[in-house]
Amino acid sequence: MDKKQLNRRTFIKQAAGGTALLAAAAAFPTIVPASVFGKNAPSNRIHIGQIGFGRIAKSHDLPEVLKHDYVRVVAVSDVDSRRLAMGKEWIEGRYAEKNGGRSPVDVVVYDDYRDLIADKQVDAVIISTPDHWHAQPAMEAAIAGKHIYLQKPTSLTIEEGRMMADVVAKTGVVFQLGSQQRSVHPWPQFKRTCELVRNGRIGTVKRVVIGLPGDPAGGNPTEMPVPSNLNYERWLGSTPLVPYTLDRVHSQTNIDDRPGWLRCEQFGAGMITGWGSHHIDIAHWGLDTELSGPLEAEGRATFPTSGLWDVHGDFEVEMLYPGGVIMQISGANPNGVRFEGTEGWIFVSRGNVGVTATDPGAAGGKQNEAFKASDSKILQSVIGEHETRLYESPEQHTNWLECIRNGKQTISHVEVAHRSGSACLVAHAAMKLGRKLRWDSTKEQFINDKEANGLLARPQRYPYGTEYVKA
Repeated sequence: MDKKQLNRRTFIKQAAGGTALLAAAAAFPTIVPASVFGKNAPSNRIHIGQIGFGRIAKSHDLPEVLKHDYVRVVAVSDVDSRRLAMGKEWIEGRYAEKNGGRSPVDVVVYDDYRDLIADKQVDAVIISTPDHWHAQPAMEAAIAGKHIYLQKPTSLTIEEGRMMADVVAKTGVVFQLGSQQRSVHPWPQFKRTCELVRNGRIGTVKRVVIGLPGDPAGGNPTEMPVPSNLNYERWLGSTPLVPYTLDRVHSQTNIDDRPGWLRCEQFGAGMITGWGSHHIDIAHWGLDTELSGPLEAEGRATFPTSGLWDVHGDFEVEMLYPGGVIMQISGANPNGVRFEGTEGWIFVSRGNVGVTATDPGAAGGKQNEAFKASDSKILQSVIGEHETRLYESPEQHTNWLECIRNGKQTISHVEVAHRSGSACLVAHAAMKLGRKLRWDSTKEQFINDKEANGLLARPQRYPYGTEYVKA
């Protein structure tokens, strides 16, 4: 079948083929040993398809992979034809700059990412889409044998995150979450902090204090004509059909603007997942709870009562972790992560370095300290040869590409990714319900709480959603 002819019904039918399809995908030789690769030999290049061309793809994901000569970005997909054309032009322009004015790549464009996934020249995909379009394309890419770099958070709900994590694990493709604070470039202070904490430099950890901002109310809810360049029905995906308005989607004039969907609960949970996926992940790394999660959560938050945007504003959450450790998260705290122990504390943040111009705490912000402690001697401490050494990743995308070549596990593999995302969603459930919840991280359910368990999933609008590609 021609790749252009692979329609939605056919793809879902194939994807739902059950264990036989998963077994076939797992048997596919997707991980290539490093010994196979000559230095940048054309036959040994990793061919990447970019799914979604917005501000994070343009400013972060693509620039990082284009640094590597053994990589070729050969395809791009977007439901906005204007952004699709822009993506092709931008990628080819970067190649032309490196190649004396002529691009060695004629980037293929797809208005349906499933056609990109079906493209046999594509080895791996970068998924830089809105949050409600994370888990499903990741599952479909895994089933097709494509390696995956996924922007955070992993999923819109805990249930779809678990489904995605299971499929990725079964297929054996190389998965990386865009949790770039784990990598030493550009923020070595996060790994350093977690190693110091793991090796007892602040004694026994009693408390972790995380600062995350909320989002403002606002947004124009007035219905507008759908731009001719946008497939709005597909953009909505598994979420309900609602009228189009510019502030619900993304700018039609400036790709670098912060998109409105980030502030709509239909498509995400707000900053508790948007930046919580970063900071809670670092807390998990330092606490050695990467594969489990909290025991309890209690929270409160303000939610807008007017306007279009309805994600949380000011909030506070406390979560109990094993060993009696309390994690306190609030916008009233400095943006970053502070580990407090019986013998001191360490605070870590990005300082003034941001991925995009709208990152909280980026240049010009008041909270610009990246690394400090109750005693400067703590920061100068040497980690001994026989002490705990954490995974060292040079840069998040580079680590993913290296693992595709050598078959090793990435620093933010799919289970770590799912657990950091699910902890954010547990916190969000506590914020929504305004009372204490008990969480079973093994069963991934709230204990004796039907109302809270009702938040583990959302109805999915057929034919979109992880339910329709579940194997």
